[in-house]
Amino acid sequence: MTRLLTKKVPHTFNRAGYYYFSRRVPADLLSHYSYPRIVQGLKTRSAQTAKSRALVAAAKLDEYWSHLRMADPDLIGRSLLKSGYGSFTRNTQLDVSTATEQCITLPEALETYVTQKGAGRPKSFEAAAQRACSYLVDACGTKTLAEYTRADALSYRDHLIAKGLVGSSVGRVISSIRAVFNFAISEYALDLKNPFVGMYFDKSAGVSKRLPIPIEDIRKVQNQCRLIDDDLRWLVALVSDTGMRLAEGAGLLKSDIILDADIPHISLKPHLWRPLKTTGSQRDIPLVGASLWAAQRLSESFPDSPYAFPRYNRKETTNSNSASAALNKWLHQYVPEGCTMHSFRHSMRDRLRAVECPSDVIDQIGGWATEGVGQGYGKGHDLKVCAKWMNFVSARINHRQTSQLI
Repeated sequence: MTRLLTKKVPHTFNRAGYYYFSRRVPADLLSHYSYPRIVQGLKTRSAQTAKSRALVAAAKLDEYWSHLRMADPDLIGRSLLKSGYGSFTRNTQLDVSTATEQCITLPEALETYVTQKGAGRPKSFEAAAQRACSYLVDACGTKTLAEYTRADALSYRDHLIAKGLVGSSVGRVISSIRAVFNFAISEYALDLKNPFVGMYFDKSAGVSKRLPIPIEDIRKVQNQCRLIDDDLRWLVALVSDTGMRLAEGAGLLKSDIILDADIPHISLKPHLWRPLKTTGSQRDIPLVGASLWAAQRLSESFPDSPYAFPRYNRKETTNSNSASAALNKWLHQYVPEGCTMHSFRHSMRDRLRAVECPSDVIDQIGGWATEGVGQGYGKGHDLKVCAKWMNFVSARINHRQTSQLI
């Protein structure tokens, strides 16, 4: 296998994409070695990382060789050396790989993580990793991975709590920083223990229970949506009778809304500007009641845009935070305190339970994870089955008897 010499990265060569440290043993020290050249893998594909590790390794070798020379009994002036300076023996070894482990910094680990594991991922993936590392720098400073201790990890956790992050957010941040460390440890084959593994924190701290919206209030909101009849209210109506997450609805294309099928529905799929939360979130959702009305209004609007809601898709990512702020501000006058747009999702689960919908059908409609090994088999229920139960739900809110639809 050929070696590619690298002039830009001193004391290295590149083999099959990976950098190796290489240094010729000085002639006067050859008797200490069984081979005239030292070669050590640097465990990286990055030229910048290889350069920093090679320079550290070279400095350590220079220091080691200096001690070997001072230990030479024929060294001129050796008798004048201070006590201890000539104690380095021929058997003393320098582990160049130690230099590799000691010089991988947090920024280098982050760069490796987002470059290699983040390929093809949404920008939120990189943002989460950067945010987690930024919090660590704030709490403990910038260090090499080997220098971070369990005490640092605990300080990091306490720092997140002191910032006011709720338990679920603390968990997400710790998961991100743990993943950055795990990836670097695996990628570079480091002999390190991840200090962020197995930390305790209260996952429920600061988390308020999200309340469902009562049926009578859902009916009131949907009536207001029809009266005002604009794109904001169309989004509210769409979410209210599908149980979609707000971001799922805000990031829809018009082509995701299928009205000319036997069963009108939304074909919910991931997009570059709006990924889905989980694999199970990709699903077909029947359109009934207010959501069908909203879908029909959307199909007639914004002829110059492929997006169902152009105002929230003007940049590279769907601005669901803006949608949430605007809609929750309007919604609060019609719903009990503590209810938000996400409460429609909780309400949909309760509404489906109320008509005795099977739990696996509920999970399929809402894109919720279903427990049990067997639930992972097969392709799920037909759209017609889901539509039947969604029509039962719509009938209840419109005061019709469910039995008439069976």
